[in-house]
Amino acid sequence: QHADRFRSTAYFTGANLRAAVNDGRADYVPIFLSEVPGLFSGGLVPLDVAFVQLSPPDRHGLCSLGTSVDAARAAVDHARLVIAEINEQMPRTLGKTVVPLSRVHRFVHVDRPLYEAPERDGSPAIATIAEQIARLVPDGATLQMGIGAIPDAVLARLGDKLDLGVHTEMFSDRLVDLFATGAITNRRKKVHAGRIVTSFVAGTRKVFDFVHDNPQVEFHPCDRTNDPVIIQANPAVVAINAALQVDLSGQVCADSIGTRIVSGIGGQLDFLRGAARSVGGVPIIALPSTAGKDGSISRIAATLTPGAGVVTSRGHVHWVVTEFGAVHLHGRSVRERAERLISIAHPDHRAALRAQAAEARVFAVQGLH
Repeated sequence: QHADRFRSTAYFTGANLRAAVNDGRADYVPIFLSEVPGLFSGGLVPLDVAFVQLSPPDRHGLCSLGTSVDAARAAVDHARLVIAEINEQMPRTLGKTVVPLSRVHRFVHVDRPLYEAPERDGSPAIATIAEQIARLVPDGATLQMGIGAIPDAVLARLGDKLDLGVHTEMFSDRLVDLFATGAITNRRKKVHAGRIVTSFVAGTRKVFDFVHDNPQVEFHPCDRTNDPVIIQANPAVVAINAALQVDLSGQVCADSIGTRIVSGIGGQLDFLRGAARSVGGVPIIALPSTAGKDGSISRIAATLTPGAGVVTSRGHVHWVVTEFGAVHLHGRSVRERAERLISIAHPDHRAALRAQAAEARVFAVQGLH
């Protein structure tokens, strides 16, 4: 009812905005999360007001951005006015999180629980995918986990690894559990050695309590956490990111189903590129082999659905994992890629994919059988 008064513009489309964006009542900007702070600092998106939630000030009059630094850091630094909700239950986090109370123009004081995102139980397919990925993670790896059931399931299967490090865009409860096992030490990291590095956290009170005043966890803005040059400096970066669809040449769609926007670009390509350039790095795209009722839609497709956005190009893709296996595509021809991707598609769809690939001569796989 207020559509004529204001319009939302999303840099990542969550569940609360999908209907509005796809109905044309709100806008979506496809952009790397690492580049959002630059929109504010460079003036391309001038900010009149930044609304943020902060921890209470300490004895020095310094508040903290708490659980979400990402682009909020640049928003607070460059907005003309800063209006804050100072929440007694917001964790005080360390890193580049400080906001002097003197920077806040107006605030309200509250004492209420933060929004929680509970852990989700994965399907049997996701459990199998996680097991495939866990086998690709070496001791001493530096982990990046995207959001969702697959990264959570992978973390649950890394308890026997040694000297893992964490440099990620975000993490949730499962990383807290893995840290408790002693598998995460951050000893082998080159950048921020000895510390978990993140831009934001999403989860339950478990993760909020873990990051509160914890010197082993540093929060930095997303133009630092997601900088491929910084990411690649750490050893054996394992980047685990999800996809909606992968075509037989290796193109990855992660933000839309056809023309329907469902998420955003986020940090996927930055971390995949950083992992690819890391010594011993393992860039991974993971997805269940099917979607739809009764698995009627193959997520490994001959071609992307018309209108789909390519988040990760076929030149950037390395490992693709489904519940039917893990295949390495880097350095492989389009024909070889098609062969490998069909091998990890759901068996019910493999014959159709072979036929489609043979018909589309651009793939040059007429001989597949």
